[in-house]
Amino acid sequence: MSKLREIKKRIKSVNNISQVTNAMQLVAASRMRKAQDNASRGKQYADR
Repeated sequence: MSKLREIKKRIKSVNNISQVTNAMQLVAASRMRKAQDNASRGKQYADR
């Protein structure tokens, strides 16, 4: 019975890790988009 409890606990922790990883990917994508926008805005000044 304790084996079943360990498996359920492991599944729950893997799901939590998955949620955290997904959130980190969303944050990284947002930061990348912001950095690309800033770079494209500054490009007109760098090309001169």
